[in-house]
Amino acid sequence: QVQLVESGGGLVQPGGSLRLSCAASGIIFSTYAMGWYRQTPGKQRDLVARITSSGSTDYPDSVKGRFFISRDNAKNTVYLQMNSLKPEDTAVYYCNAARGGVDPKRYGYWGQGTQVTVSS
Repeated sequence: QVQLVESGGGLVQPGGSLRLSCAASGIIFSTYAMGWYRQTPGKQRDLVARITSSGSTDYPDSVKGRFFISRDNAKNTVYLQMNSLKPEDTAVYYCNAARGGVDPKRYGYWGQGTQVTVSS
């Protein structure tokens, strides 16, 4: 059974930093592309960072230069370092695991989500 367990969310002031972690089990982690998505009420779930099995990364413009994704295949864990946080980064953040070549939103595995709130 595939499990993705996120941790590290919380309340942070604008300009602050947080690091999210996602521990995976039930998959051959090193062969999966891993991603972080976020969602606010009434809106679709959007990609914020993705890392392929070979380590290539991708970010939307909204977080480029502020968010950094990394993976530790020995620990079956993917991280999201979030810096210079803004109130508009407030959302539930979800971890995703997908095999290469498939639509991760449709065919990937999801974690339960972790709330990130950026507020003074």
